[in-house]
Amino acid sequence: MFKGTYPHKIDPKGRLPVPAPFRRRLAEQGAAGVVLTVLDQCLAAYPPGEWRRLEEHLRGLPTFSRTTKALSRLLASRAVDCEMDGQGRILIPPNLRTVTKLGRDALVVGVLDRFEIWAPDAWETFVTESERLLDDVSFDVPLPLASLSAATPSPAAEPGGPRESRLPQRKPKH
Repeated sequence: MFKGTYPHKIDPKGRLPVPAPFRRRLAEQGAAGVVLTVLDQCLAAYPPGEWRRLEEHLRGLPTFSRTTKALSRLLASRAVDCEMDGQGRILIPPNLRTVTKLGRDALVVGVLDRFEIWAPDAWETFVTESERLLDDVSFDVPLPLASLSAATPSPAAEPGGPRESRLPQRKPKH
């Protein structure tokens, strides 16, 4: 699993260091590199095994669906195999850096089965919009996040109290 956020620099040749925990995870999977593709405003880096699973999933979707064709074309046409060099870096092609507005600074973000490479400004915008979206989510919808609120006593035992599987109220930012 890929998790965490790591700031890194892209060198003038377009090489980006893969964070050490991510390199270890790739090595555990027997991967010497990743498959990069554009996803939203960032680059998604898939271990080869995960990329194959994604390809199989796409092949299982209705072939003549406009949505399936669009997604398959966009993901596959912009995908590139990137091997890690001896220093644990991947070379990001110029066209992918341009599309995602990656400059010298980058954030490498773990997202479970893949990691993503973001321009810091794009990431900040994404986080702000996502937090706003989550603020609007009804807390009556059960979510499997009970373990996040496990540090505080559960009000679920109180009559009429909220269930543990609901998101805790967010604290205001200061």
